[in-house]
Amino acid sequence: MSMHGQSRLSYGSVASSPPSSPPSSPRLRHGRSRKIVCNGTSNNSNNPKSNKKILNFTERLVYFIVSTVFKRRGVLLFAPLLYISGMLMYMGSLSLEGASGIGGRRLGVDQMTPPGSRYRSPEVFENLWPFMERDSNHPNSSNALMTTWHIKSNQSWKPCANRSTSLTGLSEVSGSNGFLIIEANGGLNQQRISICDAVAVAGLLNATLVIPMFHLNSVWRDSSKFGDIFDEEFFIYALRNNVKIIRELPEEILERFDHNISNIVNLRVKAWSSPKHYLQKVLPKLLELRAVRIAPFSNRLAHAVPSNIQDLRCLANYEALRFSRSIRLLAERMVDRMVKNSSISGGKYISVHLRFEEDMVAFSCCTYDGGDEEKREMDIARERSWRGKFKKHGRIIRPGVIRMDGKCPLTPLEVGIMLRAMGFDNTTSVYVAAGRIYRAGKYMAPLRQMFPLLETKETLATELELAPFQVHCSTVVAYSETYLSAYPWVKEKMCVYRVKVNMYCLNYGTNIFCAFVEGLRL
Repeated sequence: MSMHGQSRLSYGSVASSPPSSPPSSPRLRHGRSRKIVCNGTSNNSNNPKSNKKILNFTERLVYFIVSTVFKRRGVLLFAPLLYISGMLMYMGSLSLEGASGIGGRRLGVDQMTPPGSRYRSPEVFENLWPFMERDSNHPNSSNALMTTWHIKSNQSWKPCANRSTSLTGLSEVSGSNGFLIIEANGGLNQQRISICDAVAVAGLLNATLVIPMFHLNSVWRDSSKFGDIFDEEFFIYALRNNVKIIRELPEEILERFDHNISNIVNLRVKAWSSPKHYLQKVLPKLLELRAVRIAPFSNRLAHAVPSNIQDLRCLANYEALRFSRSIRLLAERMVDRMVKNSSISGGKYISVHLRFEEDMVAFSCCTYDGGDEEKREMDIARERSWRGKFKKHGRIIRPGVIRMDGKCPLTPLEVGIMLRAMGFDNTTSVYVAAGRIYRAGKYMAPLRQMFPLLETKETLATELELAPFQVHCSTVVAYSETYLSAYPWVKEKMCVYRVKVNMYCLNYGTNIFCAFVEGLRL
């Protein structure tokens, strides 16, 4: 590698740039050079009949458009422009804003509202509920949970990296090109992904990774540290043969920056940067300064990377990262209780990760059926968490268009309808993992109506058990979700980092439905 520093991971040469575009055809060049002929007469300045000038700009414009459209390539040029202009005029003539008032209705607007632009799920549920009750009471009805995880003959799961790699690894870590400090931002899942990416980048640059710091989330305002959520000692041990990880910067480095990490240069790396970018831009700075910082670090490494870099991501995600001991112990108790409570279905149950917290609803800019009161609450939430982001000059928010694009968080009611449509009846035990649901009393009621055997962390664990985890929001989220990974066999079978969520999940829009079977072996 033609650099002063050596990367621990080999990186293939970049493909040569494609050849330049071929020249345009002689016919086209000839056509461009021809003089315009009108009424069979050459447009020559010596010809008195051709000296009649176009008098104004409008005539010039019409003349240009007509002459261009009648050329073959002119049609291809103007057709998309005409189509886009027509669509903009059409969309601008419709009201897709999601109206105020109960049910999102506004006088005279319903007839103009395109299908799918308004939240109508309560009406749909009211019509479907009699059929759901009939199906639940039908003697021949079958719960889809009983057949969800029947493995097909041609289906198999294999790990994304060799498990032994974490034990033997590469050659013993020797030397270091410097210290890499990253700041994981976002929620718990985004922080987890950032940590895995940081391990991969540290391996690529042969850098010593400092235990990642967590950004103080503007929404949760959570002050959790790495060790509050993850097993820090195990993280360092599991990656010892692949990436060197330390808890704090050495004293000599701290002295160089006056014991203030914020004095360390912060490299602004673009989202989804390639390994090549890190080698060309970050590595030289690392060698020069001996310590660099990248904050924020969320989504700062491309998805598509060489397999050796992907292996480090995998090892960090499925081998090195595990929750702290206190969280794991509570998770095991919660899973045991959930299995016991779902005895009707042989210990099988469904885990649903709802994403209908206030911040999710506010950030989406979608409207539901809360009318003016909902709008007021969402405006306050957006201003509190994002301070003017949604009020920038020229920014137009169309809730109806957002809903038609399928970008609105599903309400608990909509999640319940989907689960019932998938074949899960009212005897299904459901565990709900979520933060504080927006207007929970209103939106959770129909979900409980469809699934009476519904449990949450508050119903499974006692107040005394939950008390130690109430200090930090991320810790609360962690123990809410660790029922997903409490069993050793689950950890052993997790695979394929490219799937953005752990476990074996069916991903529907913004919600993740996970079915877990006691003693399942794949």
